This record gives sequence, C-alpha cells and structure tokens, in this order.
Amino acid sequence: MTSGPHPDLVSQVRAALAAQADPGRAAAQQRYMKSAMPYVGLTSPQLKATLGPLLRDPGLAMASREQWEATIRSLWDGAAHREEWYAAIALARHRPYRVWVDSDSMPLWESLIRAGAWWDVVDDIATHLVRDTVLAHPKVEGLRMRDRAGSDSLWVRRAAIICQVGARDRLDQHLLADVIEPNIADRDFFSRKAIGWALRDHARVDPGWVRAFVAGHPDLSGLSRREALKHLEPLP
Repeated sequence: MTSGPHPDLVSQVRAALAAQADPGRAAAQQRYMKSAMPYVGLTSPQLKATLGPLLRDPGLAMASREQWEATIRSLWDGAAHREEWYAAIALARHRPYRVWVDSDSMPLWESLIRAGAWWDVVDDIATHLVRDTVLAHPKVEGLRMRDRAGSDSLWVRRAAIICQVGARDRLDQHLLADVIEPNIADRDFFSRKAIGWALRDHARVDPGWVRAFVAGHPDLSGLSRREALKHLEPLP
C-alpha cells in the first residue's frame, strides 16, 4: 500500500502554478488577503483550469487513502504560495476521493484549519469537508462540533459555527444553537460574522426559527443580528 505523498502530483502542481505566475496580480492578492504567504497570482478560474487536468489524470491518481492524506499534507506543509493551499483543498474535495471524507479525516481538517488560520481556507474546509462529514455522521460529528465550539482556536470555533452552511433542510437546529451559544460573547469580528452567516443561511429554509433565535438571544452582537436578519422582511 502506498502511504507517502504522490511526488509527481505535488511537483506537477507546483510547476503548473509557477508557469502562470503573475507578479502584479500576486502582490495585489496578497495585500487584499492580508496574507503573510505570497501568491503566484492566478485568478480563481485560472486555478481551477490548472488543477482540473492534473487531478483528473489517471497517472496522478491516489493509490490509497494514506497517499491521499500524505499528498494533501505535502502540498499544505511545503507550500511557498497560497495557491498550493488551495490545491491541497481541491485534492481533498476531488470527487473520486469523497469516500475518504469521513470521521477519520476530521483531525486532518482541524490541523489545516489551525495552520491556515484565515477565512479563505477555513471557510472552504468548514463548509465543504467538515459539513459533508457532519451530515454523513450527525451523531458523532455533532458531538465533535459542540466540543470544537469551545476550542482555544478562533478558527476552529468559526469552523464549528459555520459547519452546516449550505446544509439546507438537513441542518440540525439543535446543533446550530449549541455551537453559536458558547460564542455569543466573543467580540472577535470573525466569530460574530460567522454567527450571522450561519443564521442568515438557515433563514432561507426556516426564517421563523431564525427570528425566534435572534429574539431569544438579546445578547447577540449587532453584527450577528444584522447578518442573521439581512434578507428577511420586517415583521408587520
């Protein structure tokens, strides 16, 4: 069984990114994201077009779960540019490997969240990889999310708060309340914004529940409250 990272995929991803370097755009992206790590300078469509053929190449396919995880870590830990982090997430989310997005992968996602510690990578991981695992294993992952809602890491807490964004009618309202309530007093912008986002997203499915939650939690920050009610019509 192959357990080490796929050296050809890692090297080809880095070479393909470097071949399209745009220093001017890269500098602007780095400033916008307030990122210590530089960018290569690809737009989102360029990045998708660059990574797609490599991820679909049968010769670069993962031979085992262990190799998949090791390759994700290699791309992430050895990244010199932020697009390599995005490539690691794209590999994690690639459809043929969805069977490995399960509870055994949750420690890996937490590791990436802690290391990334910024909204672009955290939100992508939380609202796709973590969310899909929570939906597939609601009981055990619901307990894990409740625990992570009290984490020492702002970004792990944010991921727990938004882990059901996009779940639509599969969302567990008890879980949503349980991950928000321990963070209501948090004055950090990213925590308050996450609370508002999670509530606003669920308001598309059950606006009455969201209105009642906001009304029942007068200590919600103004930001969280405004975000939660953003697209709801005022009550008569």
